[in-house]
Amino acid sequence: MLQTNLLRTSTFRLAVIYLALFAASAITVLAYVYWNTAGFLGRQTDEAVQAEITGLAEQYAQGGLPLLVHTVIQRSRDPGQSIYLVLDPAGRVLAGTLDGKPNVRPGPDGWFDFDYRRKTIDGSLEVKAARARAFYLPEGYYLLVGRDVQERREIEDLITNSLVWAIVLTVALGLLGGLFMSRNMLARVDDINQTSRDIMQGDLSQRLPISGSGDELDQLARNLNEMLDQIEALMTGMRQVTDNIAHDLRSPLNRLRNRLEVTLMQDSSPADYRMALERTISEADQLLGTFNALLMIARAEAGALRESMTWVDPANVVQDVAELYEPVAEESDLTLRIEAQEGMSIRGNRELLSQAVANLLDNALKHGRPVSPESEGAAITVTVAPDKEKPGRGVVVSVADRGGGIPEAERSHVLDRKSVV
Repeated sequence: MLQTNLLRTSTFRLAVIYLALFAASAITVLAYVYWNTAGFLGRQTDEAVQAEITGLAEQYAQGGLPLLVHTVIQRSRDPGQSIYLVLDPAGRVLAGTLDGKPNVRPGPDGWFDFDYRRKTIDGSLEVKAARARAFYLPEGYYLLVGRDVQERREIEDLITNSLVWAIVLTVALGLLGGLFMSRNMLARVDDINQTSRDIMQGDLSQRLPISGSGDELDQLARNLNEMLDQIEALMTGMRQVTDNIAHDLRSPLNRLRNRLEVTLMQDSSPADYRMALERTISEADQLLGTFNALLMIARAEAGALRESMTWVDPANVVQDVAELYEPVAEESDLTLRIEAQEGMSIRGNRELLSQAVANLLDNALKHGRPVSPESEGAAITVTVAPDKEKPGRGVVVSVADRGGGIPEAERSHVLDRKSVV
């Protein structure tokens, strides 16, 4: 099964395609090398034979047949690689290194290849290959001039075998390399698939494995892991919001139901019914406000409110919110001070910024009273100033009070998602 999957992987297919292209290129190059080597040897042989023919033609032109036969006899005593043969019209050998005329039909240009027997040093006969060219002289005489090509044939066979083995080894090594690469790739893909199945079954804590090689699979795994981190954070936040909504809305809904039930059970007057309905409407408005706030936060986190963002002066936002909370601060014997630098602007949603500042002020009013009576005056200070860590790129809005503050053990949970009431 693994072998079948291995052969069907895209990596193996790409390796085979690359191998086919590489093999075609290698064959083309090796064919060119063969043509240059074997072809050169063949051309060299033909040129040597043609040079012999030219020399004998000059001898025949000078002294006729007797001088030609005499020259062939002299050259046949030490022929080297050359082959000669002169026959009379009756087919008798007049001179040369052959015992008779080869039983091979020459080509249109007079060239032909044949096998012949030659004596070795120990007197035995061996069969060798030759290439020659033949002519019929006047009065029916026959002249053959050739060259032994046995050594050239052996060189050509050696070159051919070497090229064939080179191609075979190239293809074999390419296939083995493709199988090895595909096997490694398939193993990594199987790990990714197994992790993906675990994630689809609900285990969002799983992450795709990273080999550390930095290749494209590692880059893909890192991006997917970052996406899974965000999905897990969103799912965790959604569960927290759901739990908080269920917890925070249970009491208002129970009060709402109990009030209506008590009102129906009692023999009340129209005025009592009216009062109960007004209180019910008031609590329903609070519930709607909670849902609207949650919906706005969700839209903001999803980026749906970016189109509604405008340039906002944070100092004006803080001033407007502070005016609403100043009477509440006076009733609580708290001093509300505003230290806002004018002329700054940020791009955002004014309504959400106002809500954020209002939430901070509301918490400060509830928990900003000094812990010890010896502390200096109870004051809440709202500051609007440029961000020192990002000059020219941000604004810091801070709300400071003299309360006990958040316990150190709980400070890590300050930015956790909470319900909005």
